[in-house]
Amino acid sequence: MTAPLTPPPPPHEPPPQHAWPQAPGGYAGSAAAPHAAYGQDGPGMKTELREAAVITVLVALGGMLLGLLWTWLAPRVPLVGDVMDGNWVVYFKDTEGEQAIGVDGTFSLLAMACGAVSALAVFAWRRRGGVLLVVALALGGLLGSLLAWRLGVWLGPSQDVLAQAKAAGKGVTFSAPLKLGAKGALLAWSLAALLVHLGLTALFGPRDPEAYGPQAPYPKPHEGPSA
Repeated sequence: MTAPLTPPPPPHEPPPQHAWPQAPGGYAGSAAAPHAAYGQDGPGMKTELREAAVITVLVALGGMLLGLLWTWLAPRVPLVGDVMDGNWVVYFKDTEGEQAIGVDGTFSLLAMACGAVSALAVFAWRRRGGVLLVVALALGGLLGSLLAWRLGVWLGPSQDVLAQAKAAGKGVTFSAPLKLGAKGALLAWSLAALLVHLGLTALFGPRDPEAYGPQAPYPKPHEGPSA
């Protein structure tokens, strides 16, 4: 005689509302949103605008130093005055000289050096970077170049070459006023600053954290029994 067969009791099923644990800061069954873990990105638009304005002003004021260096280091273009038919004329003493090209080259090299220094200073101050900081760096470099150009012309030899020729005397050599022939040199500061800042950000800038962590390796395919 056998015992009657009784079906096993049904497994305990949890209520639907407890089927999946509630994830903190998100919906049931899902991980928390990435932005909730990392918080707000950046200091805020108002702070970035204020910092960009400060950078623009400080970099532009650096043009005063560039103007002084350009006035001091730029080569002089020699001129000579003469009297023809009772009128003063001024001409180049060395028609094949390269002093005029040296004036533009000196300005460009000094502007690139100022751009590299300003980019390094901005990166050391705000390592995270940002579009507004880069725009401020480029705009400040352009304004600084314009300030340096006008300051160098003002501090250099007089623009009235006829008055200089008369004061120096007939046949006496005097220096021509500073003149920036290649106006593209005004962009040297901004271009150098952008390139240096881009390189520093790429090499030493902060890295964005991974949103979901490292991905686990894929499992190896199941190998059947060997024959």
